[in-house]
Amino acid sequence: MANTKSAIKAARKSVRLTDRNKTVKSRLKTLHKKLDAAVKAGDAAAAATVASAYASAMDKAVKSGVVHRNAASRAKAQVAKHFAAKK
Repeated sequence: MANTKSAIKAARKSVRLTDRNKTVKSRLKTLHKKLDAAVKAGDAAAAATVASAYASAMDKAVKSGVVHRNAASRAKAQVAKHFAAKK
């Protein structure tokens, strides 16, 4: 249990930020699954739309500090590579 005021505040903040991170990461995983499904189905239009949404969501996650920028860059590159191969 936290003993100081600053530790109590840090504990509250940790809970709040953890919830935000879970929400953002869950959305990223969902978009990635939708992209995989669209690519496997061969629907190029839907895949392009979802790929754009995934890249945008990844950039927003980087901006808020949920995902490291290099990790996001790598993920977006892998998606682009996978998308281009299936085209």
